[in-house]
Amino acid sequence: MLMSLMKRMQNEATQPYQTEVKERTHTLLKEETRSQNELKVERALRDYVIEELKNYPNLNQEEMEAKIKELSEPFIEKEGTRLTFESKKELIRSVTNDLVGLGPITPFINNPDINEVMVNGPNQVYIEKNGKIFRTNAHFKDNQHIINVIERIVTPIGRRIDESNPMVDARLSDGSRVNAIIPPLALNGPTLTIRKFSKDPFKIEDLIQFGTLNEDMSEFIKACVRSYMNILVSGGTGSGKTTTLNVLSSFIQNNDRIITIEDAAELKLHQDHIISLESRPPNVEGKGEIKIRDLVRNSLRMRPDRLVIGEVRSAEALDMLQALNTGHDGSLTTIHANTPRDMLSRLETMVLMAGMDLPIKAVREQIAGALDLIIHQSRMKDGTRRVTHITEVLGMEEGTIVLQDIFVFKQTGVSQSGKIQGVFESTGIRPRCADQLEVYGYKLPPSLFRGAW
Repeated sequence: MLMSLMKRMQNEATQPYQTEVKERTHTLLKEETRSQNELKVERALRDYVIEELKNYPNLNQEEMEAKIKELSEPFIEKEGTRLTFESKKELIRSVTNDLVGLGPITPFINNPDINEVMVNGPNQVYIEKNGKIFRTNAHFKDNQHIINVIERIVTPIGRRIDESNPMVDARLSDGSRVNAIIPPLALNGPTLTIRKFSKDPFKIEDLIQFGTLNEDMSEFIKACVRSYMNILVSGGTGSGKTTTLNVLSSFIQNNDRIITIEDAAELKLHQDHIISLESRPPNVEGKGEIKIRDLVRNSLRMRPDRLVIGEVRSAEALDMLQALNTGHDGSLTTIHANTPRDMLSRLETMVLMAGMDLPIKAVREQIAGALDLIIHQSRMKDGTRRVTHITEVLGMEEGTIVLQDIFVFKQTGVSQSGKIQGVFESTGIRPRCADQLEVYGYKLPPSLFRGAW
């Protein structure tokens, strides 16, 4: 009797918990079933749309998106009777993104507020927004899904990615920079990094508004570009070098013959007389590679007024310096470096990579003779980009290249929200290049160089 009573009391005590477990299990099974049902409908919809689109071979992207929606809606209404309205919309959006977009990351590519998209395998998609990195809920179905997106990017520009060539640099149609690396080199699965560029290229007014530089610095830089000074933009990864190079290029006169040389064409220039050159990787047989260095040498035979090199990172540094020292003034380029002085050391190293047995003094003389101005840009800890140095190259003195800061960014503190606080200051030194600027009609006011120092 007592045992029976205790057993009944135990059952009554555990009944609410068992009921909760049963309800939770039922919910999970229901969600799993619904998920499997959605996947089944999505696969069927994709196969149906692909087959139907074969009847419309000449559609552009906008027409294709409209046609996919037209084909999908009646199919979903018939086959997806158990789906909610939101699920139906999401399936159509997913199929559209897969067929004419870049899969799950398409909304991030179309969002102007997002600067970078990073895919680390099927289940990890990160974005950079306002200088901060966030993980998203987006995910790919599997590794092959990511590879299909990568191939859709690289194939139109003549690049390829496979086991024999598992790394590739490419670009989107708007010039956004793309890097992809796949297994066996990428252990987490195919990895895709897209650095987006604004559809409307930034102007100098935008950089001033962002706090990248101030008006005095912008006027000085503009005068230097139009006075045919050789300018090198240095900085770390993600510091905004290419954006600044684009802005500098916008100051070039419209009647100049401009030749741009890049690994993947990213620059957006609006002058009339532009020739864009792009390097080429080797083909399947390992032949046909055209390096930046080859393009630099060839460009000198094309009668350029201006050379704009997207980035110097290897032996092409020697050919670039020779070009700048043989009358091709007004050229622009970028290089990775932590400080203006470090940039000179990197440039020396890259010149030596050309395989020429040059004495270091000769290399430094080439650099000192070729460069006029260094614009160094940094990405601050709060994600903002700032021009921290505008530095003039004065020449050689006792075997050392002499540099002189014209403008600097001086950090004064950090706000409670974590924002870097500081001011742009003139060092108070009148640049030696002021005489050359006056020859081209740019007389710099003395007030521009009344520094706090």
